[in-house]
Amino acid sequence: MPDRSFLHWPFFEDRHRQFAEQLDAWCAKKLPVDHHDVDAACRNLVSMLGRDGWLKPTALDPDKPEPLDVRTLCITRETLARHDGLADFAFAMQGLGTGAISLFGTPEQQRWLEKTRAGQAIAAFALSEPRSGSDVANMEMAAVRDGDFYLLSGEKTWISNGGIADVYIVFARTGEAPGAKGISALIVPADTKGLGIAERLEVIAPHPLARLSFDNVRVPASALIGKPGDGFRIAMSVLDVFRSTVGAAALGFARRALDESIKRVSERNLFGAPMAELQMVQGHIADMALDVDAAALLVYRAAWTKDMGAARVTREAAMAKLFATDKAQEVIDKAVQLHGGDGVRKGHIVESLYREIRALRIYEGASDVQKVVIARQVMGAA
Repeated sequence: MPDRSFLHWPFFEDRHRQFAEQLDAWCAKKLPVDHHDVDAACRNLVSMLGRDGWLKPTALDPDKPEPLDVRTLCITRETLARHDGLADFAFAMQGLGTGAISLFGTPEQQRWLEKTRAGQAIAAFALSEPRSGSDVANMEMAAVRDGDFYLLSGEKTWISNGGIADVYIVFARTGEAPGAKGISALIVPADTKGLGIAERLEVIAPHPLARLSFDNVRVPASALIGKPGDGFRIAMSVLDVFRSTVGAAALGFARRALDESIKRVSERNLFGAPMAELQMVQGHIADMALDVDAAALLVYRAAWTKDMGAARVTREAAMAKLFATDKAQEVIDKAVQLHGGDGVRKGHIVESLYREIRALRIYEGASDVQKVVIARQVMGAA
């Protein structure tokens, strides 16, 4: 039985506790799914999550617009990640992919949210490029105004849901000013002429990823989200909301690793006694539990702060993501060690967690970038 005591922390309301219990029960019945065909699995997961109502927190309801509840987003990602990393991925990308529309879209643009929240359309967030990953302001992809249209040319890479998405939120240089002030965000349906899948990317924990090519992709000016030149601000605002949820996913992986380790050391005998009686093993378990609780405090502090009305939580979200993802890596590494040979056996849960966690320390702002963000926030406030 996983530790649920954190749900009684003052960060949460009764509705969060009820939501967490209901989702955990759903996950126990439905997850994990078969990962053999990753694209099919993700489509199936989006459909399942949407059908049963679990995608509703990923975007605002166009008919009843209210701010996104970041605590619910984090609870969902933590719970899904604990049961099935691919389910967490499917949920998270619906939120990240539509975040710009939720926060800045027009009522007409927000009609997309009806489909994504119901699991009837898959969304993607197309920000990174071959020569501009963490350095977003240095992107090269161009969107040239042509009457009532924009023509997009260039490439995006490491795009989650690339190849299976129905709609991409694409960031491109529209040239209002140099650097960050000359970037805009546009909605590009996947079937738009000139948009192609240049390459499918394989990684250690299989997810749908792709490099996209844009060859004079023509979209109407109404596809622009916000104003021309607002793209960088929009992207950072979206990441500000969803970055905490990356820490929550890492927290889910770490909790599962801790649970599996407690079970292992309780059941496994070593030198004539349960492993759990060895002080070295107890030390590892204590360190793991400490890191899990500390990460949870940072994640849910960031989520609570945003939900309480803070305009930005740049510092809090960066701390949550950095600490939770780095410490989850350490917790899972200890779990592998405690499982011995089984820990590196393909198909074992802790081997899967070991592969799943690594990418979280890179995407949506690598760990080293988060340190820069935190330092600037701290020094700027001094």
